[in-house]
Amino acid sequence: MTAVKNNSDFLFLYDAINTNPNGDADQENKPRMDAETKTLLVSDVRRKRDVRDFLSDKGYDIFVNTLNGNKVTMDTMFEAVMKKYQINENAEQQDKIDCILNHMIDMRLFGSAMAVENITHTFTGPIQMGWGYSLHPVDLVKSNSIVTIMNEDNSTFGKVYKAHYAMIAQSGSVNKFAAAKTGMTEEDKDLFIRALIQSMMNNLTHSKQGQKPLLYLEIEYDENFDGYIGDLRRFIDVKLKKSNTIRGIDDISLSFSKAAAVISSMKEKGYIKKVYLWKSCLLQQIDDLPDDSTAIDVLQPIPAAKEG
Repeated sequence: MTAVKNNSDFLFLYDAINTNPNGDADQENKPRMDAETKTLLVSDVRRKRDVRDFLSDKGYDIFVNTLNGNKVTMDTMFEAVMKKYQINENAEQQDKIDCILNHMIDMRLFGSAMAVENITHTFTGPIQMGWGYSLHPVDLVKSNSIVTIMNEDNSTFGKVYKAHYAMIAQSGSVNKFAAAKTGMTEEDKDLFIRALIQSMMNNLTHSKQGQKPLLYLEIEYDENFDGYIGDLRRFIDVKLKKSNTIRGIDDISLSFSKAAAVISSMKEKGYIKKVYLWKSCLLQQIDDLPDDSTAIDVLQPIPAAKEG
């Protein structure tokens, strides 16, 4: 396994058509919105949940997860992991921590605060993501669907709220120092990238259908550079072809020329090792992305986890 030795910044761009990317439980599960700007919002927790669920379906051990289909406490999950990997309750704390990090890929990727038994420890996740937001104002569908919501004892009726269209950008970073502490490897990072893209394409629930990945851009910094460019969304210029009604990708024009210029300048200074890029065929009209970026195959199938 290859240890992560480089910091990275990444940008994930996707769109949503007649769907609800991230419902707000405090607002009848309506899409999360900035009411003043009409910007649609998506939490980092939503994206991480999709990654966790997708990797779990592939057989990877996930710590922040259900157990046998049921929600459980952290203590219960911890006991189940110790039992599965035959770690005695009298084992050293470090042996228990090592078991969690060695086997739970989401702990190596995202970290977590842990307070179980006599272990109180905060694992800072090497991969940090900010909230996503739409690059333009978003309209909600005014005619809401009525659906049946099944409970344990009965069923009720509820409304399903959706957005007409949203092009959403989410940014994140990879920290090499945090990776060294959780044991995240380059292989883990590769699984994260592919799960980030593929989980969206495989999320076919009623409220999440209609989402499509559009672009993944990653800046991998030189091993001796400890800094970051930061949120890459700052360097995207967005123009609306229609001032009031956005209903699809053809109603938006994107320019990455500022991003390309910043990346070029950082490369000349020796701060950037490599730029990776995956772009959907839906974004073929964009021609100002970094010229020397390395294409990556994020659609390569994720193998099932090996036993043990």
